[in-house]
Amino acid sequence: MPRVLLIEDDPAVREGVGLGLRRRGHEVRAAETGEAGLAALAEFRPEIVLLDLMLPGMNGVQVCRRIRETSQLPIIMLTARGDDFDIVIGLEAGADDYIVKPARTEVIEARLKAVLRRLNDPGGARAGIEFHGELAVDRAGLTVAKNGERLPLAPSELKLLLHLSASPEQVFSRQQLLEYVWDHSYHADARLVDACVRRLRTKIEDPAGSPRYVQTVRGFGYRFGPL
Repeated sequence: MPRVLLIEDDPAVREGVGLGLRRRGHEVRAAETGEAGLAALAEFRPEIVLLDLMLPGMNGVQVCRRIRETSQLPIIMLTARGDDFDIVIGLEAGADDYIVKPARTEVIEARLKAVLRRLNDPGGARAGIEFHGELAVDRAGLTVAKNGERLPLAPSELKLLLHLSASPEQVFSRQQLLEYVWDHSYHADARLVDACVRRLRTKIEDPAGSPRYVQTVRGFGYRFGPL
């Protein structure tokens, strides 16, 4: 079972979530602050991070940005509020998903599995390296390069790009992308898709121009190309 780093300042939540995940076979390291969580990263070497958004001192958004400077480790934000602004800021900082507290252990476990499936089996219709303009998409090696330079894509960003580029010019609705990339089979939050698209565009698109690769089809969703 994957090792989980839980960064949460509320002792009741920290104890409850940690105990529930340990009972399901996870090795869990808990940290009370963002600083302590960052210190535990190198020593504990987790496979996924559960990160509280409202931490004292260094908050969850700042911690997420620090992690993303050096790692594409899967991150799930924990938030006690359904505030749209907080959720969007967390996703824009690089989180792969979010959970509104309080949440049952089985819900957290399901989200952990869904995020890790994206990392371990990002999918794609074909194997081998494909070239799309300046992008080289290596489906077998699960890497994407632009002008020969490998891009640091988070798991959700990689799976989204692989899925869209496997069917150029096909339009996918936000709900279709939620179901494929995030494994949300119910009518889930489209902000996950929009935030992921914005992050992906900052890495693959020319900042001075209109999106060439991931294009918005207004009123419908997104498509890849045509270039």
